[in-house]
Amino acid sequence: MKFVFDNSFHDGMEGFYAPAEAAKPSAPKLLVFNHALAERLGLDADGVDTEQLARLFSGQALPDGADPLALAYAGHQFGHFSPQLGDGRALLLGEIVAPDGARFDVQLKGSGPTAFSRNGDGRAAIGPVLREFLISEAMAAMGVPTTRALAAVATGDRVQRERTHPGAVLTRVASSHIRVGTFQFFAAHFGADHVTQLSDYSIRRHFPDLVDAPNPHLALLDRVTGLQCELVAHWLGVGFVHGVVNTDNVAISGETIDYGPCAFMDRFAAEMVFSSIDTNGRYAYGRQPTIMHWNMARFAEALLPAIHAVDPADVDRAKDLVAEIPERFRRAWFDRVRAKLGLTQADDADAELIDSLFAELEQHAVDFTSFFRALAQLLRGDGAMMQGLLPNAETMAPWISHWWGQLEREAIAPLERADTMDAVNPLYIPRNHRVEMVLEAAEGGDMAPWLELLDVVRNPYATRAEWAAYAQPAPKDSGPYTTFCGT
Repeated sequence: MKFVFDNSFHDGMEGFYAPAEAAKPSAPKLLVFNHALAERLGLDADGVDTEQLARLFSGQALPDGADPLALAYAGHQFGHFSPQLGDGRALLLGEIVAPDGARFDVQLKGSGPTAFSRNGDGRAAIGPVLREFLISEAMAAMGVPTTRALAAVATGDRVQRERTHPGAVLTRVASSHIRVGTFQFFAAHFGADHVTQLSDYSIRRHFPDLVDAPNPHLALLDRVTGLQCELVAHWLGVGFVHGVVNTDNVAISGETIDYGPCAFMDRFAAEMVFSSIDTNGRYAYGRQPTIMHWNMARFAEALLPAIHAVDPADVDRAKDLVAEIPERFRRAWFDRVRAKLGLTQADDADAELIDSLFAELEQHAVDFTSFFRALAQLLRGDGAMMQGLLPNAETMAPWISHWWGQLEREAIAPLERADTMDAVNPLYIPRNHRVEMVLEAAEGGDMAPWLELLDVVRNPYATRAEWAAYAQPAPKDSGPYTTFCGT
């Protein structure tokens, strides 16, 4: 397989990374390869055998043109600033320019220690690797901006965590791996010149339309803030809880990155937490907008030296941008929920309808994903799915009546509206109990259940009879679900 690298970060940003090498796995074996993503990247995998793919995507044999490096970054972790983090178990091979001109990082994750490993082994276990592959593909299929997984390879080695697990390497593809924490690192250690250089590079790479802005660094803050508002609104819209939205896990590209203790809600609860280490609920489902606001304030602080260097008066404008985030997010959130409810036009009554909906869902512990598909079924004259979700026939009747009244202000046929709703409300998500089942099977050597679930979540909207079980809510007796950091 031929990679055509164009490594702009390696060549133009010396001092912003550390050279690195992959550890050589003992017996790499390909678990899964993303052929569709390879085609998107312009990589020709035809005729390439699985052994060669395993060598390439485990770090055993790096492709020609790779310039492996580990990125430096800092970050606020659970509100506390860590001045040096960096890629402790990841290796950026280089950048590929796709046939349509889009640029992508190709990174190995779990490929061994780097200069930033902080006494860690730099490796990954098979469970977290396959979880990230599965959930990032589900997110991509639902239209959520995200990093993607190109390959997963078992290393043949064991990884010691609370017990030993089979080791694996994930190949991750992203628009870039520049994070809020990247800016924080260089603001904390080097100051305005380095922040300006990083900002200039980020703008050229991601947002070239901002190059000629009066203050490009202020424009960067504005653009990234807007992307984060849209991203978190999208997370909430599919019931996703990231789990660790530290500033080192916030990509300036607006993509979801670093799938560790993440999960999708079953029964709705605004305070839902899945992470074993989030004991205070800092990153609970309903707190993600507040944390996004906090993280963007940290991004603004890191950018201030560059913003000030262009025009000191723009520092106040940066503060204003941060202050505007809650209202900016609320607009993005209302747009997202209107689409889920089949509404196409904004109305003054939307706030009451939307806010009261989530209070009702929480009060009655309704399955989040199934509820919106059941609403569409009501438009088709079928109330069976809704009745299966609610305690009794009268539950939520006033709210449903309110919703129906809002629909009547728009002249759209019920069946057309139902189809539109089904196009944005997934039927199939990576249900937590199913994720655990397939990961357990995969660790035991049986990839078939995992591959079947992957096929399901890559097709989240269209009903298929043979997948009926995958659309069912979690069993009522399923207990609290806990996930763990992939390190």
